[in-house]
Amino acid sequence: MIDIKNVSKWYGNFKVLTDCTTNVAKGEVVVVCGPSGSGKSTLIKCVNALEPIQQGQIIVDGTTVSDPKTNLPKLRARVGMVFQHFELFPHMSITQNLAIGQIKVLGRSKDEAIERGIKLLDRVGLKAHANKFPGELSGGQQQRVAIARALSMDPICMLFDEPTSALDPEMINEVLDVMVELAQEGMTMMVVTHEMGFARKVAHRVVFMDAGQIVEDAKKDDFFGKPRSERAQQFLSKILSH
Repeated sequence: MIDIKNVSKWYGNFKVLTDCTTNVAKGEVVVVCGPSGSGKSTLIKCVNALEPIQQGQIIVDGTTVSDPKTNLPKLRARVGMVFQHFELFPHMSITQNLAIGQIKVLGRSKDEAIERGIKLLDRVGLKAHANKFPGELSGGQQQRVAIARALSMDPICMLFDEPTSALDPEMINEVLDVMVELAQEGMTMMVVTHEMGFARKVAHRVVFMDAGQIVEDAKKDDFFGKPRSERAQQFLSKILSH
């Protein structure tokens, strides 16, 4: 579903990604972790061309992302993305937030879009809040709305960029519960997160990054049981010891 081959990226003279290669199969959940500044978020943003790459190739479901002929809005409509900071339209109700992309990009009628949006709000446990505005919801609720909005576009895969890092600890689980459910239903997912409990529960593979490189790409049990690289061992010992 997602194929990342020898991808490198620079910001001016600074190389943020170096020769990154990994892939995500259909129905697979891959967690990308590593210290801050290791290039995790940059890599995931390259998958739907929110960040352009200078070298290498990314192919999503047969479409080459960096090909000038690729229709990026169409591609992004098929690749759901959930950000650290919800990115909801503050002046629109929750229902409007869920309907607008479906109407403008997928060409659905307003009624159809609202119906689909309400169904997904119900799924994330927020149907009762359909007519509220984002500012009236907690951070965890807003993030669940953001997930419902991404799902309303019927994506072939979902990208999550640290979806819980801006949340209060009490709200993290309500978002992770929705993500676990998605994973169990077979949604293809690439997730940048520090939530190792989530990784242990649902990831098929773990990609560990450091200084813009993929240091380790291993099955979950191998990564948590016996990471090969010293850098991953250090990382895990720090975050799993508490």
